[in-house]
Amino acid sequence: MAMSEPAWLLHADTELVVLDKPAGMLAVPGRVQAHCLSALAQQHFPDALVVHRLDMATSGLMLMARGPVAQRALSQAFAARQVHKRYEAVVEGLLAPAEPQQPTGWGVIDLPIRADWERRPLRVIDAAAGKPSETRWRLLHHDATAQRTRLALEPVTGRSHQLRVHLQAIGHPIVGDALYGNAPAKGDRLLLHACILELAHPVSREALRFESPAPF
Repeated sequence: MAMSEPAWLLHADTELVVLDKPAGMLAVPGRVQAHCLSALAQQHFPDALVVHRLDMATSGLMLMARGPVAQRALSQAFAARQVHKRYEAVVEGLLAPAEPQQPTGWGVIDLPIRADWERRPLRVIDAAAGKPSETRWRLLHHDATAQRTRLALEPVTGRSHQLRVHLQAIGHPIVGDALYGNAPAKGDRLLLHACILELAHPVSREALRFESPAPF
């Protein structure tokens, strides 16, 4: 990447743009705030269109399409679960490893999620009315002193706030989560980062992999 290119731009070609979103920045325009990463990207690439988004508090890899044809192809890839996403998070408490019968070391949280209409934008677990929601997780490190656990997370489905809701539901909210955990201390952030993005290029079908190390 040339020195003149912004720090949040990781990759650009004729069909797609890969961005590295800072925590605390909107991914797309909000109701009262237009400043966001997608608008910044469109200043450099006027044809860039949103394919997916990250929560404002979450940092990491975000993909945009160059033009409506690429947007349609990439949106279809997301819907067909052909885009692989991995996150890294630090959660409260010492989460035990996945059950021994999981030889890969990955555990699964399979809890249905629905919108909490009276407390929007919150989501809740609802076995009767929730939409099927699945998250894979793997233990990376225990911090016994801080009583925290670092995890790798892979959302199989793509519900809003899915990772945050699932981890709260099993008793290990993400550190710094003002919506689903303890209010963060002043200056702290949500410790959730989109660190790996893998997909097939929408035209060449080349296998693409992008990485962004967790900044915490």
